[in-house]
Amino acid sequence: MKKVTVLFSLSLISAAYLSLTGCQIVASPMAGGIYNETKYGDVATTHNSATKEGKACGTSILGWVATGDASVSAAKAAGGITTVASVDHSAKNILGILGEWCTIVKGS
Repeated sequence: MKKVTVLFSLSLISAAYLSLTGCQIVASPMAGGIYNETKYGDVATTHNSATKEGKACGTSILGWVATGDASVSAAKAAGGITTVASVDHSAKNILGILGEWCTIVKGS
């Protein structure tokens, strides 16, 4: 039983170490191992008709648990948008512990 406890403890420590030393836990065009907060465009048609903005986010903890709805449809609903003019994204990562991925939709 003692060997099983030691092996289990080592596997937990290894998993924790790998999750904290790996890449950031949210996608971004730039890497920031300690801190990353970036915003970047994905799809754009015309910004002239963009009178509203909606944002939808998901979060990740240690890269182990991720929750939220960062879809375009959720962002449209949040901003009351029916016609999409542009879709942007933002990503935030703090020490690989807390991550946030957002979709930002502009339109009318």
